[in-house]
Amino acid sequence: MKRRDLAKSLLVGAAAVAATRAQAQAPAAPAPTGASRLAEVLRRGNVRIGTTGDFNPMSFRNPGSNEYVGFDIEAMTQFAADLGVKVEWVPTEWATLVAGIAGNRFDIFSGASVAMGRARTVNFSVPYLEAGTVPLASKANAGKFKTWESINDSGVRVAVSMGTVFHDQAKQHFPKATINAVQAPATGFQEVLAGRADVTITSNVEASTLAKRFDQLTVTVPGAEMRNKRPFAYVVPQDDVTWLNYVNTWVTLKRIEGFFAGLESKWLQA
Repeated sequence: MKRRDLAKSLLVGAAAVAATRAQAQAPAAPAPTGASRLAEVLRRGNVRIGTTGDFNPMSFRNPGSNEYVGFDIEAMTQFAADLGVKVEWVPTEWATLVAGIAGNRFDIFSGASVAMGRARTVNFSVPYLEAGTVPLASKANAGKFKTWESINDSGVRVAVSMGTVFHDQAKQHFPKATINAVQAPATGFQEVLAGRADVTITSNVEASTLAKRFDQLTVTVPGAEMRNKRPFAYVVPQDDVTWLNYVNTWVTLKRIEGFFAGLESKWLQA
């Protein structure tokens, strides 16, 4: 099936899902004025994608070419290709991504963690990725900490950045261990590298980058066993159910096809 035909088929399917849901709800949500964003994107021939370019390995700039690269960049490039349109990258910042969607600066944001505060103003797609917390240790000590339980032991030193969510998680998961909360600019992984700590914990996204950057470090537990999971999803406007349904349909199909699993292996495996 040609890309244009695929886009048109998904448009019809998304509209049908939207109509069915609207009929099932009482009272029905007010219909958006004008054409859907999906129809506008197809008419325009490009999709405006907001991205920050500062979140390695999800969205960052290649130092050599200054072009955007990363997990989210590759995914959104494929999204545009399946839609049969070109990509227009719109540089933005985390603090203004909600305002950018609400103000029609871009059609979709390249991916963010789902947060209730943001959900007051924008819609989130179905999740395409689950991020979570993983332990990071030196390769020399990795064999000692193959499970979360093995870290929760007296004599084990766990370093985290003071005041972060990982500080709270360390106290929750490792009550028997010695928790060393360091102040910025010091970090938990630096303490491990310096030999002042045995383990640190951080997001699997950051851990994959750190393990590639520092050959001495490794994630000690399988990704499937990460804790404190939180979903990542695409951010779209609240007032366009057809566009949201199209994005949800695309994410669902790509997850079933293994597309996102392939991106995880490429970008997030330490």
